Amino acid sequence: MTDADALLLPREERQELWSRLVAVVETYLRDVGKAPVAAETSADELRHLLAGWDFSEPVAAVEALDFAADSLWRYQVHAPHPRYFGLFNPAPATMGIAADALVAAFNPQLAAWSHSPFANEVEQHLVRCLAGRFGYDPARAEGTFTSGGAEANLTAVTVALTRAFPEVGRRGLLALRSQPSIYLSTEAHDSFMKAARLAGLGTDAVREVAVDSSLRMRADDLAARLAADRAEGYAPFLVVATAGTTGAGAIDPIPAVAAVAERAGIWLHVDAAWGGAAALLPELRPSLAGIERANSITFDPHKWLSMPMGAGLFLTRQPGALERTFRVTAGYMPRAAGQPAGPAAAADPYLHSIQWSRRFVGLKLFLSLAVAGWRGYEASLRQQVALGDRLRLGLAAQGWTVVNDTPLPIVCFNRGGDGGAARLDAVAADLVTSGTAWINTVDLDSERALRACITNYRTTPADVDALITALDSAWQRQEASQGPST
Repeated sequence: MTDADALLLPREERQELWSRLVAVVETYLRDVGKAPVAAETSADELRHLLAGWDFSEPVAAVEALDFAADSLWRYQVHAPHPRYFGLFNPAPATMGIAADALVAAFNPQLAAWSHSPFANEVEQHLVRCLAGRFGYDPARAEGTFTSGGAEANLTAVTVALTRAFPEVGRRGLLALRSQPSIYLSTEAHDSFMKAARLAGLGTDAVREVAVDSSLRMRADDLAARLAADRAEGYAPFLVVATAGTTGAGAIDPIPAVAAVAERAGIWLHVDAAWGGAAALLPELRPSLAGIERANSITFDPHKWLSMPMGAGLFLTRQPGALERTFRVTAGYMPRAAGQPAGPAAAADPYLHSIQWSRRFVGLKLFLSLAVAGWRGYEASLRQQVALGDRLRLGLAAQGWTVVNDTPLPIVCFNRGGDGGAARLDAVAADLVTSGTAWINTVDLDSERALRACITNYRTTPADVDALITALDSAWQRQEASQGPST
């Protein structure tokens, strides 16, 4: 075998490898619902498993593939499982899987428009299409695909900071006399804490706003915090509303929050990483009323649009904002005939995003939309919303109390006064350990609850009913072992 063959592999070996890969993927898609949702393991077990792989001698390609596939079967929580009711990790769409394989083979480089014009134009086409769904003017909206919501939210912080304090890009935070500050609800995503650190602001710059009984940001408290902080010398520059909180699916009152931000002259960002998919479903679209007033939006197709990890998106209705924030001069970067000139030169992604070299993220969404269409996604989302309603009704019939208020298919529930926090934890552990389903607990305004979220297009009414039955059985087992809750 030549040096090149060690990486390319001979044609016959590649053909065997591709055949085995297709079989592995098809088997997983067919049988994942029959497997336990999760299995117990330990770091010691996995390190022992890997100890023999010291790479001193090569192994056959199919042998290496089979090892990886078998280990993934045995040692992970199967988020694509129809009874995974945990975080926003749905089963990937088939066209998304195909797209990622295609991208891996062609390996397009999206830093420069001229290196992959098709890939870059596909992503900008999707930016315009999705911007329109959120109520932005597609002709003026701009955006960039990201690794996920955390990067998109970091982009929002950086863009808003540059807009409010243009000198920061050159002179840094030492140029400022006041502490820049960010405003979000107590239920907002913690990625903004990381973003504050990465931007050099520190977590003290993140100012938490009170929520109402439905865990939605209180616009009156936002206005009061802004006024008080300005009086104390802070320099507010960003307000974040959340459309679908991670814990309970709460949707902040975007029109009221937007009004406060507009009066204060502050950039409004809406973190709609998961809940933004509601914009594609006519009956849910009103829950996002006012989102078109946001200066920018985070949206993650790898959540409720069933894309393989990772596929995030940052959108803005402020033309030029991205380039003003991220543009640098790099004489070694290529240009070619046919590349957009003038303002459209921002089509070079490295000029208007955090990343430089990066993967063709948008193809999986493009191919999935091409095959399913908007109507196909509407039907899938509608089915999952209906299953969320089924879960609420079924839980109530078994004596559980739903404690969150959202039109999205995320259900938080408990029993009794404080819900028996330790018992709720034990119930969740019971289900996960048994492999029956995967759910978790969450603290909502100091109240412990079980949390079940439906984001998998493969979940059926039978899966929801099985969850309800398993929960009731687990609760009874805990009651029998611990005695009644107090």
